Amino acid sequence: MPKINVYLPDELAEAVRESGVPVSAICQRALETSVKRVTAIRSATIGDLGGEDPTGKLPHFTERARATVKIAIEQARSDGSALVGTEHLLHGIIREGNNMALKVLAATEIDPQKLLEDLPEPTTGDHPADRFSGPLANAFELAVTEAITMGHNYIGCEHLLLGLVAEQDGTGGQALRAAGAELRSTRGAVAAALAGFVHHRDQKTPGDPAAAVAALVGKQLKPLLDRLDRLERHVGLE
Repeated sequence: MPKINVYLPDELAEAVRESGVPVSAICQRALETSVKRVTAIRSATIGDLGGEDPTGKLPHFTERARATVKIAIEQARSDGSALVGTEHLLHGIIREGNNMALKVLAATEIDPQKLLEDLPEPTTGDHPADRFSGPLANAFELAVTEAITMGHNYIGCEHLLLGLVAEQDGTGGQALRAAGAELRSTRGAVAAALAGFVHHRDQKTPGDPAAAVAALVGKQLKPLLDRLDRLERHVGLE
């Protein structure tokens, strides 16, 4: 059977040794699940967008994420673009209006409307926009990878945001990075926002959930980023 090396931070490796968990079986199961999800999204983003609901074949997407992709497709067709690109997905995230990605942008002091203003003017035409662009397909795949890494069994708008930030070629990611979005800090903000949302929900705190989430992001983001720094030092990613 082929062997694949898996590198772990020192503290995690020590905890694994002490616990005696079946590392091989766990890794095989996790990798099998990851391969299936990445393969599924790769298959879903290749081919035309015909049919009544082109988002129906996007696996594990939440309703808000599907609505975001639908808006992106509508925007591309309104622009007369031949392809649905990362800039259209960024439009979709912002125009959907009530998703976790927008809360993360607000918490990291990035103005969504300014993002839209800074996007290049679309090249208009009369094309049907019946396919996802290569960069957008890559962004979807990166979003799935981010969700898997976080241990999530769904793809939400926050994962789509991370996919856009991570994808290097599309104008959507370029606009986000120009506005100050950086993958590590955005990833930390997503984790903090999700933790804050769960805390707010469990506490049944009155008031504006978005404001509560933003406040908790500010409190939780620094320790999360500090931990990411330690992990990166352990695996030599500085």
